[in-house]
Amino acid sequence: MAEEVGLDLEELRQLQNIAKRPRVLNLINSEISNLEKLRDSAVSSNAKPKVPVTVPAPVSSSGKPVSSSALNYVTLGTFSWDQDNDKVKMYISLEGVDEDKVQAEFKPMSLDIKIHDVQGKNYRCAIPKLCKEIMPEKCKVLVKPKRIVITMVKSSRGNWLDIHHKEDKYCLLFVQIKPSLEKEKDPMAGIMGMMKNLYEDGDEEMKKTIAKAWTDARSGKAADPLKGL
Repeated sequence: MAEEVGLDLEELRQLQNIAKRPRVLNLINSEISNLEKLRDSAVSSNAKPKVPVTVPAPVSSSGKPVSSSALNYVTLGTFSWDQDNDKVKMYISLEGVDEDKVQAEFKPMSLDIKIHDVQGKNYRCAIPKLCKEIMPEKCKVLVKPKRIVITMVKSSRGNWLDIHHKEDKYCLLFVQIKPSLEKEKDPMAGIMGMMKNLYEDGDEEMKKTIAKAWTDARSGKAADPLKGL
């Protein structure tokens, strides 16, 4: 149909060029206008509708959709801290932090602080095992212009030797030495041998403690070689 209308329009335009009478020109112009509308309508009806293209969501190797909230974090491993008998406070130096974009998770023996969208970066400070237990429901995070203050409330009053959990070296030393008192014929020889091994494997603090006990025992200042540990 569109082809036939086009041929009619072509012939009418040829007639339009040779017609001279006003009435004839008006009739030709009117028919040309009608045919142009008919042609346009036919073209529109034959046009194919656009089908929206659906882009599939990305999936992970496990076949599950990848969450848009998956983020990369810069680890905040440097901070300062202090304490009193009831609380422990951590201080993280970081500017431009929005308080609404800080996510804190406190557990009895751990903490996990996530800080989002700081000049295009995300930060994280986590301690998987604290020195001692805290009360999560009483802990809080305060955002200041140049730093973040994390307040943890201790479950029991007292002093923490460190913010991270560490084994009690002196209890460990006593447990390792104690069995030798029963097995060795010469208790002093067994103890000295055990202390020598612990000295070689220990850190600086343990070496100082063992060296003092060892010296005192040899000089006769301490009858019990465990004295001073």
